[in-house]
Amino acid sequence: MRFNRMLLSTTLVVVALVIQVSVLARLQLPGAVPDLLLLVVLGLAFVYGHMAGAFIGFGAGLLADLAPPADHAAGRYALVLCVIGYLAGLARPDNGRIKSATGPMVVVVAAAIGSTLLYAGVGALVGDTAARHVGLGSLLFTAAVYDLLLAPFTVPLIMALARRAENDPLAESQSSGGGDVASGWLSSGTGLRIGTQRGGLRVKAARTRAARAGRIKGVKRL
Repeated sequence: MRFNRMLLSTTLVVVALVIQVSVLARLQLPGAVPDLLLLVVLGLAFVYGHMAGAFIGFGAGLLADLAPPADHAAGRYALVLCVIGYLAGLARPDNGRIKSATGPMVVVVAAAIGSTLLYAGVGALVGDTAARHVGLGSLLFTAAVYDLLLAPFTVPLIMALARRAENDPLAESQSSGGGDVASGWLSSGTGLRIGTQRGGLRVKAARTRAARAGRIKGVKRL
């Protein structure tokens, strides 16, 4: 499990960093850049817990610090994601089940705002005042909005992959029933109940087949 966890985390972090640098950073959106790397750290921390979230966050941030076109001191973003990963892991439910999207969405918004503030604060300590020229308020608002819009399409998938890689029995029971990570995220946020709908359709189809069989038997007896 440890090897699967390390392999999956490394793969997701590298893919997220490539997408963020080559695609998201070039969209030239107003304000902040959508932080896919942050969402990967959050998704993994929700499954693995606070200690693993801190280590994954530190590694992901350090990789982002060293990857071009980074123009800040190495270790700055590593510190930010390490703290965010640790705090997000503390928000992980004890039973591992997330049935409502409210909690994760609040964590995403708090992480987006907190990471921006922490990054700007560390930058102020080392003499980087770029956030002042851009406008800290604009960065906070756009970071929260972009990450919140991107989260429903990334965080549930990352959590599902993390559970699969862990060979977690909870993942199999969730995928066969109603209430897996993705459906739990979507059910509260969009009104969709994927797992419940599938189970209901199966029960309804079984009842229909039983009713038809009963009618056929009755006809044969006559």
